[in-house]
Amino acid sequence: MSTLDPACFDPASFLRDYWQKKPLLIRNPWKEWRNPLEPDELAGLGCEPGIESRLISGAADALALEHGPLPLDRFDALGTAPWTLLVQAVDHHVPAVADLLLQFRFIPNWRIDDVMVSFATTGGGVGAHFDQYDVFLVQGLGRRRWRVGGMCDETSPLLPHDSLRLLADFEPVADYVLEPGDILYVPPGIAHEGTSLGNDCMTYSIGFRAPSVGELVDGWTEHLLDEAGDDDRYTDPDLTVQDNPGAIAPEALDRLHRMITERLGDKQAFARWFGEFTTAPKPSEIDWTPDDPFDVERVEMELASGAEIVRNSASHFAFIEEEEDAVTLFVDGTAYQCSAEAAEVARILSNCQYLGVNATQRISSDVVALLVILLNAGAVAIVEY
Repeated sequence: MSTLDPACFDPASFLRDYWQKKPLLIRNPWKEWRNPLEPDELAGLGCEPGIESRLISGAADALALEHGPLPLDRFDALGTAPWTLLVQAVDHHVPAVADLLLQFRFIPNWRIDDVMVSFATTGGGVGAHFDQYDVFLVQGLGRRRWRVGGMCDETSPLLPHDSLRLLADFEPVADYVLEPGDILYVPPGIAHEGTSLGNDCMTYSIGFRAPSVGELVDGWTEHLLDEAGDDDRYTDPDLTVQDNPGAIAPEALDRLHRMITERLGDKQAFARWFGEFTTAPKPSEIDWTPDDPFDVERVEMELASGAEIVRNSASHFAFIEEEEDAVTLFVDGTAYQCSAEAAEVARILSNCQYLGVNATQRISSDVVALLVILLNAGAVAIVEY
C-alpha cells in the first residue's frame, strides 16, 4: 500500500496554509508510489451495471458524453480520437483503491466522499470546469497537464452543452505536468483543466462531501416528514369566540409556528439524522455482506485465537459523543448506540484501520454484539494469523 511520507507532506501545515484557500502541487510525497489499479480493470468496471461511469470523447471543442454501463466493445470502436473514461466510487469495489483514503484521514471521516478514477488517451480530458468540493488529484500512471485558473461560482459563464458544465472563459494562472505519484490539491470553486499527455494516463480523484444548504434542508425535512405521524396535528382546546372569525389569531400562528420550529430545531434529532445522512455510501445499493454470516460464538472463538479486526477502507465511520462516555456510532448510514467498552471500540475503529485484541482479554458482550453487527454488514472483517 502506498503511504504518504511525513517528511514530504505535513497535514497540519497543509490545513493551515492551503485547505479551502489555494491550490497546491505536491511532488510525489509517497514513501513508494504504487499504482493500485490497472487500466483494463477500470475498463471492466465501466462496463458493469450498477457502477456509475462516463465516457467523454472527442476534441476539446466538441466533447461528447456517454453514460455507462458501456458495451464491452465500446473502447475498440473509439479509434484515435481522444477519450476519457471516468468511474465513480471505485473505492467501493477495489480495496487497493480504498486504501488511498487512509492517507487523507487528516480530514474528518464524515467529509471524505469517494475515489473517482479516470483513464485517458493522448489529448483526453473533461474540459475546463470547477467543482464545488475539495479534491486531491493523484496521478497514478502516465502524465497529465493541469492548468489552474481563478475562482468561479454559479454566475460564471458556461459553454452551451447538454450534459457537461464547461467554462466559457477559462484563463489559467498556473500550469503543471504531473508524473506518477504527484498530487494536485484544488479547493472548491477553482477552475482547472486536465489533459492527458499519453495513452496511459490514470488519475485518482479523492473528493470530499460538502453538503449544500439545499441538500441539508431537503434531507432533514424529508426525514421529519417520514417521522411525522398522521395524528400529530394542530389542536386548540382553549379556543374562545373571536370578534371576527376571518382573523387568524396570533395565538394560533404561534402554535402553528412552534409545531414546525420545535421539530426543525431539535438538535439531537438533527445530529442523529446527519450522522446517518453523511456516512451513507454512494451508491446506496452497495452490498458488502459476507457469504458466511457471523454469530456471537464464532466471533468469540476468532478473537480468542488472536484474530484481528480490520476496517473496510471504503466504509464510512463517524461518531458523536454522548453523555456518560457513550457514543452514537454511524457506519455506512446506520446508527448504533454504544456505551462502556463498546463506545471505546467505536472510537478506535473510527480512527484506526485495525483493532487488536489480546487473546487473553475478556471481551464484553456489548463489544462482541457490536462486532457481529459490523462484520455482517461488511464494515469490518476478521484477519487470522
